[in-house]
Amino acid sequence: MTNGELLRLGTDALADRGILEAKTDAWILFSCVTGLSRAGYYLHSGEDALPEWQEAYWEKIEMRKRRVPVQQITGEQEFMGLPFSVNENVLIPRQDTEVLVEAVLPMAEGKRVLDLCTGTGCIAISLAVLGTPECCVGTDVSREALRVAEHNNRQLGGGVSLIESDLFERVRGTFDLIVSNPPYIPPAVINGLEEEVREHEPRIALDGGEDGLDFYRRIVAEAGGFLSPGGILAFEIGHDQGGEVERYMEKAGYCPICRRKDYAGHDRVVIGEYGLCRQ
Repeated sequence: MTNGELLRLGTDALADRGILEAKTDAWILFSCVTGLSRAGYYLHSGEDALPEWQEAYWEKIEMRKRRVPVQQITGEQEFMGLPFSVNENVLIPRQDTEVLVEAVLPMAEGKRVLDLCTGTGCIAISLAVLGTPECCVGTDVSREALRVAEHNNRQLGGGVSLIESDLFERVRGTFDLIVSNPPYIPPAVINGLEEEVREHEPRIALDGGEDGLDFYRRIVAEAGGFLSPGGILAFEIGHDQGGEVERYMEKAGYCPICRRKDYAGHDRVVIGEYGLCRQ
């Protein structure tokens, strides 16, 4: 069997399983196994596929047929141009979250930054690697997620301090910027998500309580005790949650508050400044 035939059979197998991105996914898995670039593939597509390539490729194709996300199969997802390791214990970084990082990156310069629900560490590590904060701290309640974040921190040279903590439980000190992409999906919605998400990504990283807003209420209620005067609180939100999150922040003394949209034009980020409008 040639390399070209192997790739075509993998593509067909995924398409037959109803994988919408069968061609793309089959190529990603093929490239992961063989190490071939597109140019390398075109040069060698007519050559016999090595037996070890065939075995490894079909193992990955079978995993993808079971709706395991491609990123969990390859063990990696790019975020902000950086390669983050992922597994079944962490939420796979999304492009939507890049909107949050891009929004707060200038605000983090020379500042003390706290990232709640850090997961892979993609927010804190990206801010540390791409910017010049004074320090970055990331927290997560999941020990398994923190192991992934610690690996990414070492590999990417983030220098982030990571703490196992239920939000602020074990946090000490004050910060100039608190940022979070918390769980924000209601359970009823999770059950209707694609199989890749509801069956293979950690529910603890998705479930935001009955209305999806539990973590926003908790963080807004407690963040004031950890923010320096004029400090910034910034969230990623669900596309329909901006109004409610803004109201929580207004009641807690954040002003001004603004929203940022994602690349699809949906509300995706809420940012508020603490203390300036308090009576």
